[in-house]
Amino acid sequence: MQFELTREYIDNLKEVIEEKNEAEAIGLMEELHPADIAEIYDELSINEAKFLYLLLDGDTAADVLAELEDDDRERFLKSLPVEVIAKKFIDKMDSDDAADVIGGLSEEQQEEILSHIENIEQAGDIVDLLHYDEDTAGGLMAKELVIVNENWTVLTCLRELSRQAEDIDEIYYVYVVDDDNVLKGTLSLKKMILSSTSAKISNIYQPDAMAVHTDEKDEEVALIMEKYDLVAIPVVDSIGRLMGRITIDDVVDVIREEAEKDYQMASGLAEDIEASDSIWLQTRARLPWLLIGLVGGIFAAMVISIREKELDATPALAFFIPLITAMAGNVGVQSSAIIVQGIANNSLGFESTFSRLLRELGGALINGLTCSSLLFLWNYFVGDSMALTMTVSIALFAVIIFAAIAGTIIPLMLNRAKVDPALATGPFITTLNDIVGLLIYLTIGAYFYGVL
Repeated sequence: MQFELTREYIDNLKEVIEEKNEAEAIGLMEELHPADIAEIYDELSINEAKFLYLLLDGDTAADVLAELEDDDRERFLKSLPVEVIAKKFIDKMDSDDAADVIGGLSEEQQEEILSHIENIEQAGDIVDLLHYDEDTAGGLMAKELVIVNENWTVLTCLRELSRQAEDIDEIYYVYVVDDDNVLKGTLSLKKMILSSTSAKISNIYQPDAMAVHTDEKDEEVALIMEKYDLVAIPVVDSIGRLMGRITIDDVVDVIREEAEKDYQMASGLAEDIEASDSIWLQTRARLPWLLIGLVGGIFAAMVISIREKELDATPALAFFIPLITAMAGNVGVQSSAIIVQGIANNSLGFESTFSRLLRELGGALINGLTCSSLLFLWNYFVGDSMALTMTVSIALFAVIIFAAIAGTIIPLMLNRAKVDPALATGPFITTLNDIVGLLIYLTIGAYFYGVL
């Protein structure tokens, strides 16, 4: 049953902590998943959280620490002695989670924590992982995996499997390597159990295992695992040696973080922020795009001032300015969002930019004709100026076509230039379409009112 965090539960827990009632505190958390315990952290002070977490057994404490948000984890770790962090948490964590935790600390803290880890092999694995960029396969992978040599017999393999499995929570695949640790393939547990104990692994393993290189981008790893429905994938170095493995839970985190980043960029946020971040950090993330909007607004005002004669000749033109700019922005954002989504999930295939543009143009023609026709009918029966009716209808049609083209081309150009195309779906495309939409509208108005 899913845990629901309530105010009553938190109040009860705080009261237990204040009374230093360790037995009852353990009882309140006994049935909770580590992710649920991590959720409680936000409602507690550092000292209250420290009291609870130090009551947990090593494995649970390590899992809880891995579930905490980066900022919360950093604040929590600062309140604990280095020796406690090393022995209570890091020593019990998988190498990838441990590297993530230590990677957020200063070099001095990293060295001190690593020096207190009793398992030298674990410490070495963490050091190795810290050398990889966090947005690569090397930064995602864990060192815990089951490896067998192609020259072993099934009997030797079974013995090794029993020994290696002690430090692994879940066994997804058994990986087969040669004497140089080069990945050769995978071994099915079913096939191994059904084979003779004297059979050679080289005769029963599945060759050509799908793998990624240590420098592969995390987004690419996620796309590969999604495409082939993998729960884990091995990671190899430039010469094919097996270095580790990435599991689906790590990839889910990548997908979530990328989706959050794209959403924030599309919303006009220059960097990743949380609701709990400081005012300064939130302002720093928002201000650049607001300044772009400000500059765009100034240019839009300049367009209106240049076409002041048209507005003087027929003030009714001003009534439809909000409609033109709103439609331009909406169409542009829709078009760019479709392209950005296609780029993100790699679904555009081999379709050329020209083909994609034609497809979007076809949709824009249908949408433009529909909206401009409805607007024409409205003005024809409600308004009293044919010039105004023709102006707003033709301008709306032209603006929709332009916005759709711009919304398609700009993300594709940004992607080709190795710039995140999510930039195109935010204030940038909206501001551009506002300016061009006004220019189109007022120019068409100048033609129909004879003031060109």
